[in-house]
Amino acid sequence: MKGNSNQMINWSWLVKQAKHHQPRLLTANIIAIIATLVSVPIPLLMPLMVDEILLDQPGKGIELLNYFLPESLRQPTAYILLVLLFVVLMRVGSQALNILQSRQFTLVAKDITYNIRKHIINKLGRISMRQYEERGSGGITSHLITDVETIDKFIGDTLSRFLVGLLTIIGTAIIMLWLNWQLGLFILLVNPLVVYASRLMGNRVKTLKKKENQAFEKFQQRLVETLDGIYQLRASNREREFLNQLKSNANDIRYDADKYAWQSEAAGRISFLLFLLGFELFRAMAMMMVLFTDLTIGQMFAIFGYLWFMLGPVQELLGIQFAWYSASAAMQRLNGLISIEEEKRPVAKVNPFNDKETINIEVKDIHFAYDEDKEVLNGLSLAIPAGKRIALVGSSGGGKSTLIQLLLGIYQKDRGDIVINGHPIEDVGYEALRNKMAVVLQHPVLFNDTLRHNLCLGADFTDEQLWQALEIAQMTDVTQRLTDGLDTQIGRQGIRLSGGQRQRLAIARMLLANPEFVILDEATSALDTATEAALHTALNEFLVNRTTLIVAHRLSAVKQADLIYVLEDGQVSQAGTHSELVNTEGLYQTLYGSVQSADAVLPNTEQLSVARLNVK
Repeated sequence: MKGNSNQMINWSWLVKQAKHHQPRLLTANIIAIIATLVSVPIPLLMPLMVDEILLDQPGKGIELLNYFLPESLRQPTAYILLVLLFVVLMRVGSQALNILQSRQFTLVAKDITYNIRKHIINKLGRISMRQYEERGSGGITSHLITDVETIDKFIGDTLSRFLVGLLTIIGTAIIMLWLNWQLGLFILLVNPLVVYASRLMGNRVKTLKKKENQAFEKFQQRLVETLDGIYQLRASNREREFLNQLKSNANDIRYDADKYAWQSEAAGRISFLLFLLGFELFRAMAMMMVLFTDLTIGQMFAIFGYLWFMLGPVQELLGIQFAWYSASAAMQRLNGLISIEEEKRPVAKVNPFNDKETINIEVKDIHFAYDEDKEVLNGLSLAIPAGKRIALVGSSGGGKSTLIQLLLGIYQKDRGDIVINGHPIEDVGYEALRNKMAVVLQHPVLFNDTLRHNLCLGADFTDEQLWQALEIAQMTDVTQRLTDGLDTQIGRQGIRLSGGQRQRLAIARMLLANPEFVILDEATSALDTATEAALHTALNEFLVNRTTLIVAHRLSAVKQADLIYVLEDGQVSQAGTHSELVNTEGLYQTLYGSVQSADAVLPNTEQLSVARLNVK
C-alpha cells in the first residue's frame, strides 16, 4: 500500500497480501495435505470389513491387520475392533490437523483484514469534508464493519475449508477411479453439473446480499444521526417520529435480509437436492455394477461411503461460491469508498514560520461557493496582521465561518489567494499551518471519555499544565466538584457539562496547544457576563503577540479586537476599530450604536435583515 494510497481492494490485491504470509500458508497447505491423506482412506476400510471379514474372503487387508494382532487374537471380532480403533485414531488425527490448518488461515485472514481496515482508516483521514457531509458518518463507518467482516469471513473460514474440501474431493475421486473406473468417471462427470446449477443461483444471491448490506448501511447512518441528536429531538418532542423512521429502516433490513436468507438457503438446499438425486442415481448404478461386473459388495459399500464422504466437501465448495459473491460485493463497496473525493493536501514547499515571526495572513479577492447557485465569498479581501486581534461580524451567511474553513483547508477556494507570511497557502501546506493554529468552536467536539483525554487529545501534558489551563479557562467551579479529578468521565459530547463549561474546556484545550494563530468562533457565546469578563481578562496575557481571529455576535467579544471587519454578502463592507465604526454610518452603527452594554448580543438574522434595509 505504500506509494499507492488509493489502491483498490480486489482479488489480485488480496493475493499480493497473502504472499507476505508464504511460510504460514505453506505450513497450512502441508497440514491440509496430511489431513486429507489421513481421512480419505477411512471409507476404504469398509470393503475390508465386509468382503474379508464378514464374507470370509481373506485378502491383503487381513494380512495387514495380522501384523498388529498376535495369532491368538486373529478372529473377526478382534479384526473389527482393530479397524474401529484405526478409524477413530484417523478421524481424531484428521480433525486435529484441520483445526491446526484452520488456525493458520485465521491468522493470515486477520492480518489481511487488519491491513484492509488500516487502508480504509488512512482513507478516512483524506476524505473531503464535503463527502462527510453528503454521506454521513454512519454510511462510511458501516464499510469498516460489515464489508470488512464479510471479506474476513471469506478469507479465514471459507478458504481454509476450500483447500481441505478440494483435496478431499481429489483424493476421493482417485480412489473411486481405482475401485471402478467406469462408475467413478460417471460420478465425476455428473458432479460438475451440480456446481454449474448452483453457480447460476449464486448470481441471484449476490444481488440480494448487496441490497441487504445497503439496508444495514442506511439504518446505521440514521441510527447514528438520531442518537447524536437525541437531546434536541426529545426537547422538541420529535423523538417518536425519528424512532418510527428508525423502525421503518429496520423493517427494510428485515425485508431484504429475509429475501437473502431464504433464497440463499433455498439455493443451497436445491444444490444439495441435486447432489442427493445424483447420489441415488450413483447408488443404483453401483448396484447394477455389482450385478454385471466384478465389483464386490464391499467395494460397493466403499463407493457409498465415499459418496457420503464427498457430501461435506461438495457442500462447502458450493457454499464458498456464495461467500465469494458476497466478498466480491463487499470489495466493490469498499472500492467505492476508496475512490471518493479527497481533501486537497498540497506538499509544503516553504517554511515561513520561525520563532521570531508571528503569523500574518492576507486574503486577496477570494471567491467560493458551496454549489453553483450562489457564491458565499464574492471577492473577499482582508488582512489579518501578525500579533493582532481581528474580529469578523455580520449576519449568518455572510461568510465568516466559510473563511475559517478555507484557512483550515477544510474547503478549497474557487479562486483568489490566501497568503501566509508572504507565501501562498498552497506552498505553506495546510498541515504545517494547522500545527500553528488552534480553533475554538461555539459547539466544541467532546468525546465520551475523561476530562484528561478531552484536554490532551492524545498529546502528553503534566497534571500541573492541565490544572493551570483549566484555571485560566475559568473552570475552577467545575474542577472543585470533580469526583475523580482529571480522570472524571464527562459523558457523550460532554453531556455532564453545561454549554458554557464545554466552551471553557475547549478554551483550556487551546491554551495547552500553545498556538501562534488562534481562531475563536463564538467561543464564549454560552457564558454569562461575569464569567466571560473574567475569561477575557485571563486570556489577554496569553493572546499577547498571537495572531487572533474572533468571530462573535457579542459586543463584549468584538470590542476586544484591534481591527473589526464587517462582512456582508461575502465581502468586507466596513473595517476599523469599534470606536471608529460605531461613529460611522453603516451596518455596524445600526447594530451596535445603541447597545453599548458589555453583554450586548448581535441581533438575529431577521433583525439584521431589517437593519440592512435601514442602512440602505
